[in-house]
Amino acid sequence: MLKINTYPLGPIQTNCYIIQDEAGNCLIIDPGEESGRIIRKIMSQELTPVAILLTHAHFDHIGAVDSIRDRFSIPVYLHEEESEWLSDPKLNGSAKYPNFPNVSNRQADQLISREGLMEVGPFTFEVRHTPGHSPGSVSFIFEDARFAVVGDTLFKRSVGRTDLPGGNTGILLDSIHTKLLTLDDDFIIYPGHDSSTTPGDEKDSNPYLNGF
Repeated sequence: MLKINTYPLGPIQTNCYIIQDEAGNCLIIDPGEESGRIIRKIMSQELTPVAILLTHAHFDHIGAVDSIRDRFSIPVYLHEEESEWLSDPKLNGSAKYPNFPNVSNRQADQLISREGLMEVGPFTFEVRHTPGHSPGSVSFIFEDARFAVVGDTLFKRSVGRTDLPGGNTGILLDSIHTKLLTLDDDFIIYPGHDSSTTPGDEKDSNPYLNGF
């Protein structure tokens, strides 16, 4: 059985997730800041990182990518629609905010080009392309463990913003309705910020979803 731990990082408190199996292997999703903290957690728990998965490449989700990639010599996975964003502060949004440093990482090692099942080391999960917040946003579905990591697509009683470059409200709502709310009502949804939710709760109480 998989175990998932949540670590809100940086000034925007972006959720980084560490998913581990019973053998101590782990996936790191969206290491946005505080690389030292994440490395210490991994080392103290004697975990073996397998890869970094990115739900999308906005700056608050990628700030610690190179530090962690280099420390553990692991690959970074990102959707091909945002292949240039890791290294470009204008694309990843960090150049827009003068109070934050520009974020420029090396490009991803592996580009995600299709939906469906993916195997990374001992982990098997489903990738769903969920654009709208950004063109390359993806959600990672762990069917057997009954949870999904969805980035900034869907939040508890809210949805991702669409006023950033590449954002589109209609596309976002379509992604939510067709890719996330089709999960079983009791699936746990882990978003890029704030607390977890479920499809059932969002159908009932999310004011942005028009009583789906």
